[in-house]
Amino acid sequence: MRRDFGRLWGAYAVSAAGSAVGSGALPLVAVLALDVTTFQVSLLAALSALAGAAIALPLGGHVEHRRKRPVMITADLVRCLVLLSVPVAAALGVLTFAQLCLVGVFQSAAAIVFGAASTAHLKGLVPPAERLRAASRLETTNWLSQSAGPPIGGLLVTAFGTTVSLAVDAFSFLLSALGVRRIRRPEPVPPARSRSHGRGRELMAGWTYVLGHRGLRPLFWNAMLFGGAIMMSSPLLTVLMLRELRFAPWQYGLALGLPCLGGVLGSRLTAPLTGRLGPHRVLLLFGVLRTPWLLLLAWAPSGSLGPVVLITANTFLLLAAGVFNPSFTTYRMAATDDAVMTRVVTAWSVGSRTAQPLSMLAGGAVAAVGGVRLAIVVAGVLCLASALLLPWRALPSAAAGGAGAGKEAEPSGKPATT
Repeated sequence: MRRDFGRLWGAYAVSAAGSAVGSGALPLVAVLALDVTTFQVSLLAALSALAGAAIALPLGGHVEHRRKRPVMITADLVRCLVLLSVPVAAALGVLTFAQLCLVGVFQSAAAIVFGAASTAHLKGLVPPAERLRAASRLETTNWLSQSAGPPIGGLLVTAFGTTVSLAVDAFSFLLSALGVRRIRRPEPVPPARSRSHGRGRELMAGWTYVLGHRGLRPLFWNAMLFGGAIMMSSPLLTVLMLRELRFAPWQYGLALGLPCLGGVLGSRLTAPLTGRLGPHRVLLLFGVLRTPWLLLLAWAPSGSLGPVVLITANTFLLLAAGVFNPSFTTYRMAATDDAVMTRVVTAWSVGSRTAQPLSMLAGGAVAAVGGVRLAIVVAGVLCLASALLLPWRALPSAAAGGAGAGKEAEPSGKPATT
């Protein structure tokens, strides 16, 4: 198991590093290469997420009943090809905003499918006692990549042009697919498809399970509001840094990457803090500590102090998120029946990628009327409000977290298990 987890970890590390180098690359290309408007930057992110979610939604049930590794490999190869099309089109002088939107859509859909398959695959690969440690290692790898990748991407863009970081990201997904293919341990037999209920019932099984589960339900709504607020601010911060504060590409990369060291530290602290405080207190404490920092970003001044404010606020935000995320991931795996794991993660991802782009569009509209800083203030207030939706009542520890949750999610009526 450890050797195969090492192979999975290696594949994840390569793709995370490539994605970090290409972090923010699509809006960067849109702003610097195509000179699009502020609203178009938000539209690019929103359309990518919404259309990607619409494509991925019907695939959740299909993936549930298939071996997960071939799905993960296919999703990696799709992302490789669509991202590689951007530098090719730019080199030929035919790159358009419409192409960037299509790339964003297919990249988003493939990311949802990969995430759902990989979570179910990880649950089958790693025993319950090792899951928090495994999730923390993946989280640490992600934040290490995010701390080094954006500055490297900024330097590459400065030296070689706006699309080079996308080529690096595309190549990383190819290496990730090869890494997943090297895993040797046989996968568990996927759950059989039930024939007693229609397609619509199966399509909604993930949401039925989440909304019927006493522990997952508040975490879902918290994630929708918090994630929406963060993503509302994301394209706005790109505009703030590149246009209002006039960051150079290397400064932009540094402001994205350096705060991720806070996420690294947070992910390393998850296991000892969980052992001391318990998983519920960790989720509450660090779910709250994630929320105030976004407001500070709206007041970032011009000049040398601007990067300091941005980096400091984001560092504390990501420190709290780095503790929260592995704890949440581990709880969701334990609380979800194996027979609906893929559909639960798909539903969660589709929900996020619906709420987040709607928030981005709202942020773009507010920015068009009242300016970028006002829109970031609105996002900050929503981020603070997300703390109210945390699971303040004690969390159930088993999959049967709500009355009938297992039966509603699994048409066969199979009892939920941890």
